Amino acid sequence: MVGKLRLPKDNEVLGRVERMLGDCRMLVRCFDGKERIVRIPGKLRNRVWIKEGDIVIVKPWIVESDKRGDVVYRYTRAEVEKLVEMGYIKE
Repeated sequence: MVGKLRLPKDNEVLGRVERMLGDCRMLVRCFDGKERIVRIPGKLRNRVWIKEGDIVIVKPWIVESDKRGDVVYRYTRAEVEKLVEMGYIKE
């Protein structure tokens, strides 16, 4: 059951986690065609378990916006199915 679905805002972008790099960092292939090394901020680190293949919302940094960013949100399996239905993700 999906309640209110969180969608990317302003300069946020969807992405798929490709590889875990250690020290709360990971490589994410964003749906805007760029690969970014992103970090998990402290408030998410203790609440959410992120693994390879997960769909996440990435907020690019102001500096090095094409290469770096922060994870803002991780989608559950039901939410990913809803995003596919809505056309945000093509599988």
